[in-house]
Amino acid sequence: MHKKNFIFSFLIQREAFLMPFASPVLIFMNPRKNQHIAVRILLLIALLWGGTPIYAKWGEKVPNRQYADLKRWHWGFSVGTHVQDLAFTHSGLVTEDGRQWQVEVPDFSPGFNATVLGDLRLHRYFNLRLTPGMYFGSKTVHMLDFNSGEKQIQDIKSALVVIPLDLKISGDRLQNTRPYFTVGAMGVLDISKKRSDPIVTKNFDTMLTVGLGCDFYLPFFKFCPEIKFCFGLTDILKHDRPDLDENPATLQITQSLTKMKSNMVVLSFYFE
Repeated sequence: MHKKNFIFSFLIQREAFLMPFASPVLIFMNPRKNQHIAVRILLLIALLWGGTPIYAKWGEKVPNRQYADLKRWHWGFSVGTHVQDLAFTHSGLVTEDGRQWQVEVPDFSPGFNATVLGDLRLHRYFNLRLTPGMYFGSKTVHMLDFNSGEKQIQDIKSALVVIPLDLKISGDRLQNTRPYFTVGAMGVLDISKKRSDPIVTKNFDTMLTVGLGCDFYLPFFKFCPEIKFCFGLTDILKHDRPDLDENPATLQITQSLTKMKSNMVVLSFYFE
């Protein structure tokens, strides 16, 4: 064997890490004899070049439910809590005996809500969501006469059938999270029993809604906490009160109001 070939062959056998540097010299000095070395070098380079991205990805976490957002339709449900509020517009009425009533809801009582979900994919970033369900809650109304200091308290219980329709606008997904916000409208039907109280609400209301939430992609489902603000559009105070004709003192409280609108803040947890 030629002296130079012997030296390089010895180095290759003894020190494998010198192969990428020594082999090109051997191939150049005797191409036909060292073809097998060329093939091995090419295979090694191919493995190293192609395998580098694979090794880099081993440390990365594989996202859950990668195709969940590509479905045309999907279903789910939610449970949560909410608070109900009333916004009053006073007429400024002063009765013949000098009474002037001020009505307000000073604090809030949390209620319970549960809905089902139907989601239609419109675009990569847009979904149309229908979430009918039931809301159970109450509002404590305080009625105060400025002049005499007399105070009355009324607890208004509500059992609401709601039909919200929302446009969901999502951001880009980051690993297993994806933020979004919603805009929409909601029809509300109050099926609770009415009583002869100073404040009686109408059965139907319409609300505008704005929400904010985040999708969390778990291994078997999506978990989506969402907060939504609901603003009533119609006057839900029942002004015509023939049931109070024989109780004019109570009717005066109703007459001291020209308008009453409902508002809600809803915290929901969706499972999709």
